[in-house]
Amino acid sequence: MRRGRSTAVLAMLLTGAIGVIASTQTWIDVTLDDGSQQTLAVPGAEALPVLTPLSLAALALGAALSIVGPVMRYVFGALGVLIAALVGFGTAQLLFATPVSATAATVTDATGISGTDAVAALVQDLALTPWPAVTFIAQIVLLAASVFTLVTARRWASGASRKYRTAEEAAATGTGRPHDAIDSWDDLSRGDDPTA
Repeated sequence: MRRGRSTAVLAMLLTGAIGVIASTQTWIDVTLDDGSQQTLAVPGAEALPVLTPLSLAALALGAALSIVGPVMRYVFGALGVLIAALVGFGTAQLLFATPVSATAATVTDATGISGTDAVAALVQDLALTPWPAVTFIAQIVLLAASVFTLVTARRWASGASRKYRTAEEAAATGTGRPHDAIDSWDDLSRGDDPTA
């Protein structure tokens, strides 16, 4: 089931990277009713403040998923579902409702006017760019990869190489291979003399 693990890892890495990139891109173009018809660009990180940290978390999950054991695979799969749900819900709110509150920080920085009602009165038009939709699709992919991880994690091959396995793990798998130099060093590390 090595291909299953690779697919899940790549999907998490890809969706995390898309989220990080999307957080720096313009999500909403805001036209102000201030006489000059000024247009402001609202980046993803301001429109959805949780986007950057949760996307970085998805990247970290993807990277770590390739080496963790069976129990942590389930933990990481559950965390992936949670991240996808949080970012997906926030992105869906922007896509289907486009609340003025998502633009408040940018408008306040540009005009000095604060308060939800005052900002709403100043905003004439809101136009979404494609980035919220791209991010929403990425969260669907992350959700699918996380659920796939939860369903198939038990069947994945062990992520640790032979070099990092303990003697107990090697005995449990019953590899039956001959004792080599790496095993001798491992014996020394545990305080056993392999020459005795």
